[in-house]
Amino acid sequence: MPNAKSSFTLDRVPLDLTFRIVTLAARELLAPDYVRIRLQGADLAGFSSLGADDHMRLFFPASGTTEADMRALDTEELRAFPSREYTPLAWGDDWLDVEFALHSGAGVASTWAASAAIGSAIGVGGPRGSAVVSGTPDAWLLVGDETAIPAIRRFAAMIPDATPARIAIEVASAADHVDIDAPVAVEWLHRGENPAGSAVCSFLDSLAETDRLSNDPFCFIAAEQQVVKPGRALLARWGVDTAKATVKGYWKRGEDEYHAPH
Repeated sequence: MPNAKSSFTLDRVPLDLTFRIVTLAARELLAPDYVRIRLQGADLAGFSSLGADDHMRLFFPASGTTEADMRALDTEELRAFPSREYTPLAWGDDWLDVEFALHSGAGVASTWAASAAIGSAIGVGGPRGSAVVSGTPDAWLLVGDETAIPAIRRFAAMIPDATPARIAIEVASAADHVDIDAPVAVEWLHRGENPAGSAVCSFLDSLAETDRLSNDPFCFIAAEQQVVKPGRALLARWGVDTAKATVKGYWKRGEDEYHAPH
């Protein structure tokens, strides 16, 4: 049903686009194909990410490229490096944590995250804008695959105790579960040998009008590109204003260069 009175808005906030050069300081394997890395460097002073679903772009130089090598390049040369987009997880004055779904080690980003030597240089661009939840949603629905875990972590930290919420995350198997600090238990969706995104799509298709948690929920849905159609269909069934929800294909099977829209 239409909302009589909105409890929150999803506001777009532009940010100054800044390019930073940092180095790999630490790596922690959280699951067989999921890793958290810490980037470090003085360039991170002033880094900001206002929205839980923010995207920044990481630029991966060739193996053996030093921080000094990167600082000798101009901005266009730096931007010519292969790049991918990720959600900032946590940060301080001189450090930044990022999590990677390794996708079995394929691709430039997964290879770097899994095996780059400590001290390796990398470029960080952005975020260039944020979508900020302003106000207090009556309920929260957070659904995604491995690539959405950092955003889900950040959104989950915003959920007040006793607020209705549902969190569902697709992974290959129980071995791929990671700890999520959230006020409700995570529903883990196992796709097994089925295509990526299949378990999330089935979950979304199964949600009826009666599963809607409140009159004014915030919905975040992000996974492989196939999630967009069932995600939008769910918003329609629930009568959720699309301007107050996020439905994204974070990646696309078979397209290494695909980047989710902002």
